[in-house]
Amino acid sequence: MCYLGLDLGTSGLRGILIDQDGNAIGSSEYHYTVNCPHSGWAEQDPANWVTALDHVISDLKTRFPRFADLRAIGVSGHMHGATLLDKGGNVLRPCILWNDTRSDAQAKMLDAMPEFRSISGNIVFAGFTAPKLLWLKENEPHIYEQTKTVLLPAAYLNFVLTGTYVSDLSDSSGTSWLDVRNRKLASNLLEVCGLSADMMPELVEGCCAAGVLKSELAKRWGVNNNVVVAGGAGDNAAAACGIGVLTDGQGFVSLGTSGVVLAGRTDCEPSPETAVHTFCHAVPDRWYQMGVMLSATDSLNWLSRLVDKSPKDLTSALSQDLKPPSSLRYFPYLSGERTPHNDPMVRAGFYGIDQRSDVRDMTQAVLEGVAFGLRDCAEALMNTGAQFERLYVIGGGAASDYWVKLLATVLNIPLERPVGGEFGAALGAARLGMVAALGVAPETVMRPPTSVEIFEPVADLVVEFDRAYKQFKSDFSSHKNMSSRY
Repeated sequence: MCYLGLDLGTSGLRGILIDQDGNAIGSSEYHYTVNCPHSGWAEQDPANWVTALDHVISDLKTRFPRFADLRAIGVSGHMHGATLLDKGGNVLRPCILWNDTRSDAQAKMLDAMPEFRSISGNIVFAGFTAPKLLWLKENEPHIYEQTKTVLLPAAYLNFVLTGTYVSDLSDSSGTSWLDVRNRKLASNLLEVCGLSADMMPELVEGCCAAGVLKSELAKRWGVNNNVVVAGGAGDNAAAACGIGVLTDGQGFVSLGTSGVVLAGRTDCEPSPETAVHTFCHAVPDRWYQMGVMLSATDSLNWLSRLVDKSPKDLTSALSQDLKPPSSLRYFPYLSGERTPHNDPMVRAGFYGIDQRSDVRDMTQAVLEGVAFGLRDCAEALMNTGAQFERLYVIGGGAASDYWVKLLATVLNIPLERPVGGEFGAALGAARLGMVAALGVAPETVMRPPTSVEIFEPVADLVVEFDRAYKQFKSDFSSHKNMSSRY
C-alpha cells in the first residue's frame, strides 16, 4: 500500500508517495506561474493546476511501480483563493490568489462589522476569500451572477479528483465565512456577501474521507477503484501535520513563498486585534495560530530575477559564518503585509544603498529583512500566550544554512531542521490520506522527525541583531509613509 500527498503551491504542484510506515517512496514536481496583470493583483488559471496534476501523476506512476498500490490521497493547497464555478462546474475566471490585495476596501468594510471578527476569529484581510466575492460583485457582476459554487484551490483539486464539492475546516478557516470555534459555516456571514450555504462545498475534517477517486481517473492512473480522497488541508495546517505539530508548545517557522510562524493549539482563543490568524487544524478538536508575512522567499526570488542569479547562488556567496547586521535595510513588503501590520498597500524598499553596495550586500539585507518580518510574527504570537523552547524550520529557504543561522539568532531560539526526509505540506497531505483510509488516530501517523540539525543562536550576535530589529521597527513608520506616496 502507498499514499499520495499533493501540495498545490503558489509556484507549482508537488506530489509525494509514502509507504504504510510513513517513509517516502518518491516525489515529483511541476511548476507554473502567477499572473499579475495589475499592481496588487495575483491570479492563476485552475487549468494549469490540472495540467500539473497530470504531469506529476504520469511521472510518479512511471518511476515508481508501487504507485499501482495507491490507497488514499490527501491534498493541501495555498489558502484563500476564490475559484468560481458555474452551474455546470466550469471555471468562470482565473482564481484570485491569497496574495492578491485588490479587495482592500471590501475587506475593511467587512472587518468593520463586529460579527466577522467575533465569529470567524480573525481580521478580514484583503487576501481572504470573502472580500474577493464583494469585489467581483462590484467589478465583474457578470461573473458574480453566474457563480454557483465557490471553491478554494485545494477544494477545486478535490473536485477534479472526486467530482464532488468538498473542503476541509482548516482551509475554510481563511474564508471569513467559518465559525472557527464551532467548526461550521456561519450563514449570517455568507449572507452579507450575497451567498448561501448551498454555494459552498461540504465541510469535513481534514483527516476524514471526502470521497473516492473518480473511476475514469483510477483507470487512467492504473490504480483500483477504491482510492480514498481525504478532506485535506490548507498548506500550513498540512505542513503542521507533516512535522507533527498538533498541540500547545509545538510550532514551526516556514521560509516559503510566504513566511509563517505557527503554534499548535488545544483550545480556540482568537486574538484578531494582533493580526494573528486563528484557524481550525486539519485534525478534530485542534486549532492553530500563526503570524504570516506575505513575501519571504518571494523577496529573495525577486532579487534573483532582478540580478539574474539563482537564489542558491545569491545565498552561497555569503560566508558560512553569520555576519553582523547589514548597514542596508530591506523592508520585505512586495505584496503588502499581514502580521502584525494588516496593511495591503505598504510596499518593499531598500534603505541605505550607496556606491559601495553590491549584490552580496543586497542579499544579506533581504535575508535579514525577512528574518525581522518573521520576528514580528513571533512577537505577535507570543503576545497571545504562545511559548516556544525551540521551533522546527521548514520551507525552501530553510535549505540555506546562513538563513537558518540568521533566523535562529534574530528569534533568539534554537531551530531544528529535519534531516533525511521530507517534512512539509505534501507529506502532511499524504498523512491525512493515510488516516482517512485506515481510520487510525492522527497522533499515530503525524509524528515529529526523529533526526534534526540544531541551529543555535549565534550568542555573540544576539544583542546586535536585537538592536537591529528594534531599529527596523522604528524605521518602519517612515518607510510606510514614504511607500504610501507611490
